[in-house]
Amino acid sequence: MRKQKGFSLIELLIVVAIILIIAAIAIPNLMRARMAANESSAAAAVRTINSGQGLYQQKFQTTKGYAATLTALGPSSTAAVCVPDPAGVTGDCDIDGTLATGVKGGYTYVPTVVVGGGLNTGYTITANPTTPNQTGSRWFCSFTDGVVRGATAVIAACNGTVLPI
Repeated sequence: MRKQKGFSLIELLIVVAIILIIAAIAIPNLMRARMAANESSAAAAVRTINSGQGLYQQKFQTTKGYAATLTALGPSSTAAVCVPDPAGVTGDCDIDGTLATGVKGGYTYVPTVVVGGGLNTGYTITANPTTPNQTGSRWFCSFTDGVVRGATAVIAACNGTVLPI
């Protein structure tokens, strides 16, 4: 009788089946954890933008008001040390460069401003999942009051009807 070397086909199939069962259980949990992390990051990014808008408004309260774009809040260049633009057009160094592009961590950030008397007297920021139910299942927004609000559906207008998180 010859000595058997290696594994039989049945043994290999059993091992593959066990790995597939474990993967089927683990992958959905991994996706939920990733979505939760993206959502936490989005809420934190909205808070960061609120802080940046407050700093920008204090600096340019008589000439501009709030920043009309995220680019105005971000760095003016890719240099290692951020140097604020004195005019507040190309960058004020209040938020990081990635967030200033408007896309970060599976979310897209959309700013809008309220114009009155030649100044931006208010703002709204919305954070929308780039791919709903894959990168996130919650939408976030905030406006001049600085309170971050969240919803499980698209936010048409960020106002007092959207509940704070």
